[in-house]
Amino acid sequence: MKFHMISGGPKPVAPFSHAVETDGFVFVTGQMPDTPQTPGVLPDGIVAQTQAVMENLKVVLAGLDLGLEHVVMTRIYLTRFKEDYTAMNETYRTYFPQDRLPARTCVGVTGLAYDALIEIDLVCRRP
Repeated sequence: MKFHMISGGPKPVAPFSHAVETDGFVFVTGQMPDTPQTPGVLPDGIVAQTQAVMENLKVVLAGLDLGLEHVVMTRIYLTRFKEDYTAMNETYRTYFPQDRLPARTCVGVTGLAYDALIEIDLVCRRP
């Protein structure tokens, strides 16, 4: 098993690795909608927050020589599920080709760090 911290990646707010790799699978820690340059500062609205989370995931994946095309599963956590689901979905789908959508779970939660509206973690398969 390998534990990865990505140089230049999002700064962890708790004791965890950016990703853990085992048996050809890479498990990426849930990402928040802040940036490495502005930890704890969130953009306004679900569209901007979804974009920020996806960009953070891309940074972690790039640090592992992977991309979104290697994603097999995502888990999405929303604090305002009914209000934000449609706009999040529209934004999320722009990151994946229609013929290569990963499996997915999306749940409503009562709260996230920094009062974020969204967090996403994912699983990749190494080619």
